[in-house]
Amino acid sequence: MNLFDLTGKTAIVIGGNSTLGGAMAVALGGHGANVAIVGRNQEKSEIVKQSILEVGGKAEIFSADATLAEDLQKVLADVLAWTGRVDILMNCPGKNSPTPFFDLKMEEWDSIMDVNLKSVVLASQVFGKHMVDKGEGGSIINISSASSQVPLSRVFTYSASKAAVNSVTKFLAREFAPANVRVNAIIPGFFPAEQNRKLLTPERTASIMGHTPMNRFGEAEELQGAAVFLASDKASSFVTGSLLTVDGGFTAMTI
Repeated sequence: MNLFDLTGKTAIVIGGNSTLGGAMAVALGGHGANVAIVGRNQEKSEIVKQSILEVGGKAEIFSADATLAEDLQKVLADVLAWTGRVDILMNCPGKNSPTPFFDLKMEEWDSIMDVNLKSVVLASQVFGKHMVDKGEGGSIINISSASSQVPLSRVFTYSASKAAVNSVTKFLAREFAPANVRVNAIIPGFFPAEQNRKLLTPERTASIMGHTPMNRFGEAEELQGAAVFLASDKASSFVTGSLLTVDGGFTAMTI
């Protein structure tokens, strides 16, 4: 029995055109899932789609603003027209800022919270309801952050939003469990990506490495195993409400 076979499943990957989201989308496609890449940057989405096709998967691109319920409802309708089902939802949108706490404006707070938290809630309402109503189970995977568990400097709003994602994950795991829809989160450690490269000064990098037992940053592909594990209803059939860390030991060392 192949515990990680996703053949016949359809996965919605919101933010699937990002560095980390794209790597996980490719992994889902490579294990047989039909992958709906949801994002606003069509050029980046096309790159991910081609990568999925190269590993023998199937993928289509869907444009949406993840903070707008009507956009997500349209994606649901379009994906159902494409494959007739939705089995996996992965929430990968992310926005960060190094603004010091006393300089933080509420416009920035709202913007980051909308992308990092509101989008997760909206997608869970739209796609989660579909999975619950169809009665065939499913998997929702939220992407959190090591900063949701360890206080880090210069990422106040981002950390608060990701801590809230952890809470939402646990709440929805309980809420959706009777319908066998599993809700889990992946907590990446430090993976250089678009949203955090500007924060990785030499001083900050040295500090991070000093608290990371494996003494290196993660590679996007190192999230693929966790993504496929949580997506599979065979491999993780009794796993829900879990916060799965992939961080080189960072959170284990500093807590």
